[in-house]
Amino acid sequence: MASIKKYIGLLGGSFDPAHKGHLGISKIAIKKLKLKKIYWVITKKNPFKNDTFYSLEERIKYAKKISRTQKRIQTVYLDNIIKSSRVIDVVNYFIKKKNIKNIYFIIGSDNLIRFHKWKSWKKIVKLVKLIVFSRRGYDRKGMKSMVVKNFKNKIIFIKNKHIAISSSQLKSQTKSNN
Repeated sequence: MASIKKYIGLLGGSFDPAHKGHLGISKIAIKKLKLKKIYWVITKKNPFKNDTFYSLEERIKYAKKISRTQKRIQTVYLDNIIKSSRVIDVVNYFIKKKNIKNIYFIIGSDNLIRFHKWKSWKKIVKLVKLIVFSRRGYDRKGMKSMVVKNFKNKIIFIKNKHIAISSSQLKSQTKSNN
């Protein structure tokens, strides 16, 4: 009898704040990819973005709150354990310390555009299966990215309905309400 590989998903980011879009793509990924678990890996700060709006404690607390009914979603903060917020270090942590070899790394198509600027981006793609969710306004440009040109066979594109929410929108609404 063939053994069934159990995959986990990693969805990383600052989650500033976590929202229904994160939850929606996580549920889709769990169902379509038959994931055992998905980890929301919250980082202290995204190296490509300015300072965060919410504190780390608020972001972790809210991510746990919004995902609390989903037993297959687990919020984790690893920067202090692995002394890094880089994806390559997160992936290596799951491979070496957690002995998990079957990893799907989940991103939006907006991340494809600058993925080649991520630390050890080629190694990341060799270690995981990259799962890309559609983001309105980014799909075409993402398909022309360096990572797609070099590793198309290591990428799974998920066709999803447009998710009309983003952390940027939520922050801007919060700012205008204050």
